Formats: sequence, C-alpha cells, structure tokens
Amino acid sequence: MFWQRRLDDFIARMARHAVPLRLRLWNGREAALGPSPSVTFEIKSISALRRLLRPSLASLGQAYVDELIDIEGSIDDVIAVAARLSAHAGRQVRRAARRVRHTRRKDAEAIAYHYDVSNDFYRLWLDERMVYSCAYFRREDDSLEQAQLQKLDHILAKLRLAPGQRLLDIGCGWGALALRAAQNHGVRAVGITLSRNQHDLARERVAAAGLAGLVDIRLQDYRDVDEPFDRIVSVGMFEHVGLKNLRGYFARTRELLADGGICLNHGITSTDPDSAEAPFGGGDFIDRYVFPHGELPHIGYLLREMAAAGLEATDVENLRRHYALTARHWSRRFEHNAGQLRALVGEKRYRIWRTYLAGCAYGFAHNWIGLHQIVAVKAGSPGANPLPLTRDYMYPANVSTSER
Repeated sequence: MFWQRRLDDFIARMARHAVPLRLRLWNGREAALGPSPSVTFEIKSISALRRLLRPSLASLGQAYVDELIDIEGSIDDVIAVAARLSAHAGRQVRRAARRVRHTRRKDAEAIAYHYDVSNDFYRLWLDERMVYSCAYFRREDDSLEQAQLQKLDHILAKLRLAPGQRLLDIGCGWGALALRAAQNHGVRAVGITLSRNQHDLARERVAAAGLAGLVDIRLQDYRDVDEPFDRIVSVGMFEHVGLKNLRGYFARTRELLADGGICLNHGITSTDPDSAEAPFGGGDFIDRYVFPHGELPHIGYLLREMAAAGLEATDVENLRRHYALTARHWSRRFEHNAGQLRALVGEKRYRIWRTYLAGCAYGFAHNWIGLHQIVAVKAGSPGANPLPLTRDYMYPANVSTSER
C-alpha cells in the first residue's frame, strides 16, 4: 500500500538521525526510529499517520490535541522529539511576519479566550500570587514563588517608585504587581485588564489586603484611559497589541506618562529579525489554540516603534533564560496536577496547555523566542530625567556583585 511505502521511507530517514522514538500503529505494527526510544507515539489512524509523515510542531500538536495521536514518555522528551522530527524532515516552517487586523472586539475576545478559562485552572500551576509572566531567578534553584516575587521587586526597583506617585499597570492580570507596589512603596495604583475573571479576583484580593484606597482594578482598554501617571508598567500584554499597532500603543503610553515619568515594558519578543514566527510551526499552534491574533516583534522593531512614538529607551534587559526556567516550573506543576486539570477543563484543553507550556520551555531554552524588559522615559521631555547615571539602583544592596 502507498502509505506503507511512505512510512517505511520515513522510518528509514529518521533512523539515520537516531530519533529516540517508537511508533505504534493502529494495526499493531511497531517500529523504533532510534536506539532506546524515550518516547512512543501511538498512531490511531491513517489520518494521524499523514500528520506524522509531514511533521511540524503545528501538525503534530494538532494531532495530539485532536486525539489522533497519543503519547508516552515525559512531555519534555516528547517536545524534543517533535522538534527533531520537524528539523530532520526539512519542515522548517517559518512564515513571514503576519499583520493581524486588531479591533477592540477582537482583542477583548482573544483575551477572554486565553485568560478566562477559569481562575482555578491557573491556580493549579502558577505561583501563589498567580503571576503569569516571566519570573526573575537569582539562582537556577530558586523556587517559582521566590523568583516571581523577585521579578515583581526587580520591576518596581527599575521604576524608582516613591510614596504618593500614581502607577498605571496595563494588563494587570490578577493584581500581584499593583498590590506589591501599593504595599511596599505606598503608590496609588490603577490596574487595567480585559479579562473579567482577572478583574473580579484582583478586586477581591485588593479588598482582602485592605488596599481599596490605594489600588483600583478596572475592566478597561488602555485606549480608554485618560489621566496622567507618574509611572506606567506593562507586563506580558503588548504581545496582544499587534505589530502595526505598536507605535500607537507606545504613543498612548507617552501621552499618559507625566513629564519626568518612567515606563517599563516587559514582553515576549521574536528572535527572528523580520519578526517572523518561531521555527517548525510552533507559532501556528500557538495562534490556533492558545493566543489568537498574538504577534511578536523583534527587539529591534520594538525599539524602533518606541522611538518613533517619542519614548527614549534607557535600559534593555534580555530575560530569555529566565523564561525558560519559568515555563519549566509551570510545565512540571501542570504535569503534577494532570488529573485535576483534566477534570476541570476537559481533555482537549488539557492537551493544548500541556503542549503549550512544555513547548514554551523548549522554545525559550533554544532561543526560538525571547523576553525583554525595556525601561523608557519621554524623549525630549521638559521634566528632568528621573534616572541615575548608573544601573546600580536596580539591584538591592544585599545582592553581591557576582550575582548582578
């Protein structure tokens, strides 16, 4: 049969690369593509076989999500094998940068799709503060809770907060950063989000902390904010803005930033200079199942758009390795709570997120995607530049020079 000949050819080609994979077909046939396979793909039908024979992270991921393929082995090994299959099969899927037409309705729907799964879902694999962005590790063996707290404090140190200042947190999530800023620095914080679940829980947390007088959580689009702020921060939000809208987004940030103010943008970036997708179809999978309409700029493009909008970048920090560690923690917690997660969101969504989290850990570790924090001030502002001449202020005094 034709498919059998194609399968034999595929097995022979992959065996030359010693891919540690065992195939188990619906008809009982098994074949190892390398010595001591650490992963098994159970191929349930000819339709599933077609996905395997033209492998990419998108096609294999979709087959797993649709339950055409089952997997055995650790999820980290599965992702590594899928990446090797895609690479050795010549499936270097790297589309040209997409330009998605973003509207308020589309943006709100995309946010709701991703973040409004359920708060209980996120509680099972995030840290206790439910911080859903790259953590900051002083050492590789830091706990996730410790690293996320260090991230919040690292950001707040960069912003040089002072009591009584007004802080805007664009895309505030479940409120951890705004709460930390009010508790430790005495600022008046406004957090905005388009997620109803995040908004409701964040407001509950503000009330429970007794900070309703200092922290205001709003269900609001950043384009509808119309008051000045001394400090503006955005963590893990601009990925939803769209490449063609970045200049307008940063221009709006500049409009809201008081003279002498500081802003900080923290977000995922493309490592492709053309702001194209991650290799081997990873971007296709994420766009289809996880982050609809998300677009990642290269750091060069991002800095250009900030400058064109009238913001002067004063500090750029690459935290790609930190996000690899963060995503690894998330993925391991997800695996540990697999039974509860399946029961909570169903098999399909469980498979989507299982693939996504492990894939992110692999992608950040292999430099497919990056993460940058950018501190900026208003270019040409009549107010005095609020930043010292050196970066020393960003680090607590009790951290040794070797750890900086």
